[in-house]
Amino acid sequence: MSSNKVKISLAWQMMIGLALGVVVGAMVDAELAKTYLQPLGDLFIRLIRMVVVPLVIATIIAGAAGISDTSKLGRVATKVLIVYAITTAISVTIGLLFAGAIQPGMGLDLSTEGLQAKAVTPPKLVDTLLAIVPINPMDAFAKGNMLQIIFFAVIFGFGLSGLGERGKPVLKFFEIVGDTMIRVTHMVMLYAPIGVFGLMSYTVSRHGLGVLLPLAKLILSSFLATATMVFVILVPMVMILGKTPMMKFLKGIFEPWLIAFTTCSSAAALPANLTAARKLGATKSIASFSIPLGNTVNMNGTAVYMGVCSIFAAEVYGLDLTMADQITIVLMGVLAAVGTAGVPGAGLIMTTIVFTQVGIPLEAVALIAGVDRILDMIRTSINVVGDVASAIVVTNMEGDLDSEPYVEGES
Repeated sequence: MSSNKVKISLAWQMMIGLALGVVVGAMVDAELAKTYLQPLGDLFIRLIRMVVVPLVIATIIAGAAGISDTSKLGRVATKVLIVYAITTAISVTIGLLFAGAIQPGMGLDLSTEGLQAKAVTPPKLVDTLLAIVPINPMDAFAKGNMLQIIFFAVIFGFGLSGLGERGKPVLKFFEIVGDTMIRVTHMVMLYAPIGVFGLMSYTVSRHGLGVLLPLAKLILSSFLATATMVFVILVPMVMILGKTPMMKFLKGIFEPWLIAFTTCSSAAALPANLTAARKLGATKSIASFSIPLGNTVNMNGTAVYMGVCSIFAAEVYGLDLTMADQITIVLMGVLAAVGTAGVPGAGLIMTTIVFTQVGIPLEAVALIAGVDRILDMIRTSINVVGDVASAIVVTNMEGDLDSEPYVEGES
């Protein structure tokens, strides 16, 4: 007598957790949810943040050093950064265009009395660039400064690659550390459905579904702009420059997209993103280099969000943004997206830099915060899609697409 066990995939478990979270959140009191349900979500975010730094360090060093040809390594790094910069600039522009057409802030009578947002002084460009270089790498590791960590890991990987055969033992060490951290992250992701349930139930209980109505046009603008970014820019880019069919790509990125959507954390989707890029034909070295890098510096969804929110806030306050202001928003959006950490809510903080630069009152941030959880789900899920798309495109540009077939179960 035999019995067939039905195995529910992680993606479906998270969907169930999401649905249950919405139902329970609509039924329970906000204080009860904060006391008993929010800690379930907070624990998941802490677990994710625990594994991100060692995972990023090991995978980027192994990815950079794994490209033995130093000229190819420099070429790959240059192409990856160019693709990231171009797609991010396009993302901000699309956000501005859609918000300009839909006008999400027009006709809204939202009181800003009593609302306060912490003032942020935008750093000078030279200071931003200098801050990327860590004075003490160990301090950067301890503080989780991802830009400094990535810079050090890339430089270290370049140096290790230049050692040739003598560096192979150290390369092997970081490959093993990376493989181990991916396994650890898979262990953490077993808890993801419970974490998603806790996050969603608390969010719904705190804000309620009614909070969406006054700001529905803002949510619609963000959704349409991000959908356009995916289907008009990223998917054709993958099809034309990455030689990958649309349905294969969409099916391949579904799991990391869902993880990012439900957790609002691109860091949580990092292991699934690495696997998705490999299954779609990216080589292990390029995927290991570009995906962790993109996790911090390639924020297409966040860039769209900044464009939409800038127009929304300007309309609420009756400000007329000039062409120069909108160009400034594009440039600041690219720089701000680079510095946005892959953790929930970071994009909202970075909008203050953009708002300050073009003279939008920071009280607008407090208005957006009411629906930021919904906007965060939209923007974060697109961030991870852009990372995989870029990895596929760069791999094909190097003529290596599908040259290293993915082996099921590989780390």
